[in-house]
Amino acid sequence: MALPLPVDYAAMEAKLVGALPEGEKWQYEPKWDGFRCLAFKDGDDVALRSKAGQPLERYFPEIVAAVAALPAKQCVLDGELVVPDGDALSFDELLMRIHPAASRVQKLAREHPALYVVFDLLVDDRGQALVGDPLGKRREALERFAARHLKRAPRFRLSRTARSLRDVEAWFDSLGAGLDGVVAKRIDLPYQSGERTGMQKYKRMRTADCVVGGFRYGSKTEVVGSLLLGLFDDAGALHHVGFSSNIPAVERAAWTRKLEALRSEPGFTGRAPGGPSRWSNERSGEWVPLATKLVCEVQYDHFSGERFRHGTKFLRWRPDKPPRQCTLAQVAREAAATLTLLAA
Repeated sequence: MALPLPVDYAAMEAKLVGALPEGEKWQYEPKWDGFRCLAFKDGDDVALRSKAGQPLERYFPEIVAAVAALPAKQCVLDGELVVPDGDALSFDELLMRIHPAASRVQKLAREHPALYVVFDLLVDDRGQALVGDPLGKRREALERFAARHLKRAPRFRLSRTARSLRDVEAWFDSLGAGLDGVVAKRIDLPYQSGERTGMQKYKRMRTADCVVGGFRYGSKTEVVGSLLLGLFDDAGALHHVGFSSNIPAVERAAWTRKLEALRSEPGFTGRAPGGPSRWSNERSGEWVPLATKLVCEVQYDHFSGERFRHGTKFLRWRPDKPPRQCTLAQVAREAAATLTLLAA
């Protein structure tokens, strides 16, 4: 491609922080629940690259076609690939795209087409690199680009921005668990390729009380490695929703004795933990069912697809909490109309 940036150009990255920075030099954007992607266009040639530099064209053919159809002859965009599910986003549908069968990918692209949420312009429609310009100037250029080229491009959306934490709080108040987090960017800095300076990401952590429906032993040990967490549905079935493994080393032996004393089938009466996968050995796929008597409070960042997205953080035991009160209602998606945060 005859572009001023190579297709292996590294995307700017973010540092995870516990609180958002505040001040005139910061711009805030929603943290989109998708795959980061740089889109390169030079005439009829299109390349999509992940944050790790991996090609994504075969997994998102509808986005390749959409970029190719843009009136701009050249451009490089920075954004996020997402898959809508109503007015929210489905990370599970997104993950299904990474499939070896082209026919399967084409079917998914027809049934659940992706969107490309754009939040930065690295090369404009004249073929000029903008990465040396501060973000404030690049955002102005992106909005002009969007007005010229994206208005009639249905697979593209422009990400919303805010300049005050009051506006960010309004996002959280309206969307609750539907908002994955917020990204803060320095408006006075050029594009920080491959760096974590100038961009910070914040996730609002939440807590839930869960039943310990089972546990797994640690690798090559006889002590507990992780707690298997469950929540009840309205019909009274206990579903496996995730795990917690931050067990203090000095307490593992005592916890193991406590858990082993509660061995009892079936443990989970709804969705149960799976067996070994391609990423685990036979031992790590084994689990021990428990009587539904133990409740613990855990901290989590995201719940979707009927499970905690990542491992949770064990906070404390809850002997005062009746297990039957640990229901899926705790983690039900709130007013999660995430797509309302797209710029008009």
